[in-house]
Amino acid sequence: MLAIILALTPRATSATGTIVKGLTICLLMSGPILGEGFICILMAAPLFYLVGIIIGLLTDRARRRQDSSVLRVVALLPLLAGLEGVTPGLTFPTREEVAATRVVAATPAEVELALAQTPSFPRPLPPFLRLKFPRPGRAAGMGLEPGALRVVRFAGGEGKPGDLTLRVAERGPASVTFEAVSDTSHIAHWLTWRSSRVTWRPVGAHRTEVTWSVAYDRELDPAWY
Repeated sequence: MLAIILALTPRATSATGTIVKGLTICLLMSGPILGEGFICILMAAPLFYLVGIIIGLLTDRARRRQDSSVLRVVALLPLLAGLEGVTPGLTFPTREEVAATRVVAATPAEVELALAQTPSFPRPLPPFLRLKFPRPGRAAGMGLEPGALRVVRFAGGEGKPGDLTLRVAERGPASVTFEAVSDTSHIAHWLTWRSSRVTWRPVGAHRTEVTWSVAYDRELDPAWY
């Protein structure tokens, strides 16, 4: 309905207005077709609008100056931008790593004991990740000895339910490293898990600093976005 209403509005007089209007109609019409996959459109929409507005502004400027050379450059911009990720030579490094550090009200021994238990996910995810992303649910596996497994079921949102399987690869006095064995969840469409490392150290009476880092390969382009 929103797409139909927008299509019936007066025609845009500038290239920028035409592009923005056309993009909006296309994005709105993709909702019923993609269903839960519309979350991908929401994530990519700012990129669509950014590129469209830049091209529109350059085109409008070229028209005012009657400069056809600018129009040719504008026509090449989407082509050049779309080449990233097509071949390995045109792909930026995909390995990424993120880390978070928190101080928890527990002793190092209690932190270690908690990590050895079967994972649980009682806290709600941030609003953005609750839209239509697969969520971690039930899990299995325990222990911190090398070779111990963790299996986390991701379900809901886009795609069929699937399992992320991790294995303890390295165990230190105050650290543990999990490596990814397999991932059959829909998350594998967006990234490839590599490893997850947890370290901890005492910072006071009944207080421990915990750092959790995750390494993965990005499967989407462009890299900056």
